Amino acid sequence: MTTYEILLLLDPEQAEARQDDIVARARDLVETNDGTWHSHDAWGRRRLAYPILHKEEGVYHLFVFDAEAETLAEISRVLKIDDAVLRHLATRHIAGSRTSAPRDDAAAPAAVPAAVETAAADDAGSIAGVAADAQQDLGDAVAGEEYADPNTSSDEAESAAAEDGDAEPEDSGEE
Repeated sequence: MTTYEILLLLDPEQAEARQDDIVARARDLVETNDGTWHSHDAWGRRRLAYPILHKEEGVYHLFVFDAEAETLAEISRVLKIDDAVLRHLATRHIAGSRTSAPRDDAAAPAAVPAAVETAAADDAGSIAGVAADAQQDLGDAVAGEEYADPNTSSDEAESAAAEDGDAEPEDSGEE
């Protein structure tokens, strides 16, 4: 026997009794075919990432069970023909894994340990210091006459200086 899990997405407009009937039928199929039902976790009503059959929300259920492949095929067949089931996904359950419902508080930021905050503040301070040093160096270079445009060649710089009349071009020795 193999351990499977099924994530079931049900129509939120169905009565809760109808949803319980679908889960009970799946459990009955597992147990009548010599399988073992491990757990059922009702995740509840959640907003969908995209509409399915013009529905913006769905009710999620996750169940884990041991069964033969034929039993899983029968459960999938039954779920496919039921109109209250929007989607279902059956997978092999990985031993030792724990699948639980995503909780609403999972979106809230977790508490950050003080050591991490201190390290982040130190990194931010050192980055700000490097940026300030670079800005100061650039300001000094622009203010002084040491600044040379890296996009111009030395010949262009000499000819530009000659046009301004500030300096004479140097003789390169070539004639």
